[in-house]
Amino acid sequence: MSMKPVPLPDPDPVIAAAIRKKYAGKRPPLAVTVRDRLGCWLPDEAFAPAFARRGRPGLSPAMLAVVTALQYAEDLTDREAAEAVRTRLDWQYALGLALDDPGFDFTVLSEFRGRVAGHGLEQAVLDALLARLVSEGLLGPGGNQRTDSTHVLARARDLHTRELLRESVRAALEALAAACPGWTAARLCTADWNARYGPRPGSWAIPGQRGKRGRRKRDDGAAVTHARDGYALVSACCEDTAPPSARELPAVQVLRTVLLQRCMISEDGSGREAVRMREAGSESGLPPARRRIETPYDPLARRGIKDGTSWLGWKLHVTDTCDGPPACGCPPGARCPHDVLPAVITGVATTDACVPDIVMTVPVTAALAARGLAPARHYADSGYASAPAMAALAAAGTALVSPLTADTSRQAREGRGYDRSAFTIDYDHRTATCPQGRASSSWSRTSGRGRPVIIAQFPASACRACPARPDCTASAARGRSLHIPPREIHQLQAAARAGQATPAWQQDYNRRAGCEATISQALATAGTRRARYHGLARTRVEHVFTAVAVNLIRLDAHWNGIPLQRTRTTHLMRLSQAPPEDPNPN
Repeated sequence: MSMKPVPLPDPDPVIAAAIRKKYAGKRPPLAVTVRDRLGCWLPDEAFAPAFARRGRPGLSPAMLAVVTALQYAEDLTDREAAEAVRTRLDWQYALGLALDDPGFDFTVLSEFRGRVAGHGLEQAVLDALLARLVSEGLLGPGGNQRTDSTHVLARARDLHTRELLRESVRAALEALAAACPGWTAARLCTADWNARYGPRPGSWAIPGQRGKRGRRKRDDGAAVTHARDGYALVSACCEDTAPPSARELPAVQVLRTVLLQRCMISEDGSGREAVRMREAGSESGLPPARRRIETPYDPLARRGIKDGTSWLGWKLHVTDTCDGPPACGCPPGARCPHDVLPAVITGVATTDACVPDIVMTVPVTAALAARGLAPARHYADSGYASAPAMAALAAAGTALVSPLTADTSRQAREGRGYDRSAFTIDYDHRTATCPQGRASSSWSRTSGRGRPVIIAQFPASACRACPARPDCTASAARGRSLHIPPREIHQLQAAARAGQATPAWQQDYNRRAGCEATISQALATAGTRRARYHGLARTRVEHVFTAVAVNLIRLDAHWNGIPLQRTRTTHLMRLSQAPPEDPNPN
């Protein structure tokens, strides 16, 4: 399918006249406002890598991208979005379609998302909108921005180990029956396999075992049975008589990986082969969460844990602007909605659920700088904070405003004894001096957890005779070992921890809380809490279009003079803030 870049046509005169007549003196719909204010803000050239130069011409990708953005803004399905293109005047006005335009089949939207995801072009939509806002003066480099993350549930259902093995075998059987039906029917007893793996997942159980112990025994026995069937199926696909494509099927490869991760073959007391399940927390070899397949229907989905919440899926990082209102002539304390610029989402990033926030601190800011939107001050919670990240952002001209975690040493956790702040560190003379006046005997550079670190070792003889030994170290054979970061990291860390304890810093850091409202709006607008599609690539496309949709909604409110809504005030809060009434008014 080929593409010839063309701009969106001007709105049809008949539709434009009908829109003006219907909404005379009223607020126009979102699609109408976006077309009037932004015009053709998204060119077809942004999607050129996803289309060939020759072949049957396809629909305008820019038009399909605008349809997708409006679809997410109203939380519509593909069928509903295609029907809106056919029947709604405001959408036809925004797309420049004629009144008698027949539209397109709803499956085109899914094909378009797949093409965008396959070529990694999802950021082009957000970049085009941000570039247009920069030209309109609503956005620019510098200023304040904030970042926060939230969990996103995978489209596939979370499975128990027994269910995972059963569904992996079931998915492999379905794939073999579709790709190699002749060999599957000749090699396997399809009636027997269909009796065990044909019914729906929720309709299968082993009767006769009740209670917690009985359920566990049933689950362990069923898991071993499914594992044996999985081994037999994978072995059959690897035989010389099997079609070469059978073992290369993705579902078969997923089954093989699940068996390697969850099961192991050993010998029992009689020398026969026995299948055992790998258990977490033991030496059985269960892989870490970042490599473990949790469902055969979305092999890239991973399990994450944050703030006590465990989920299977992805993690979404959202960055938006948080500049205060400019100076105006309004009286002090008065609300001035006309001068308040909308909080625009400038970046979204989707990662595995097990990726910690600190890993994304520098990449998120680097992506903003690549678009020419690097902030002067970047606000984030403590999950994004580290002294090396602050140093890296400071070198690029961005100040990371985020609370650094406290010292995690034993002395600092217990609140007594000598932590690192109690020592005098002299980088020039490569020595550290303890509060008792003893100097370190060695100063060596090494690396810990991928970062450079300095180890200052104190002599064991001096530490044994020290009267403050219980407050310093618990080692009976060695002296105190002090782990020190490099000079620039140490100075930055000390300054940041001292500054974040001041009321002025706390007042400035309150800007970060607004990012939670942005995430809440994305969840309420497009249902971002659960992914619509399978796979990380398509989920990224969903999140980028959700960000575009939220931006369009906020811009529509800004252009139409709708003030920002205050946080809801309960009746009890209003009553507590009211001045007390005089019980004797007379």
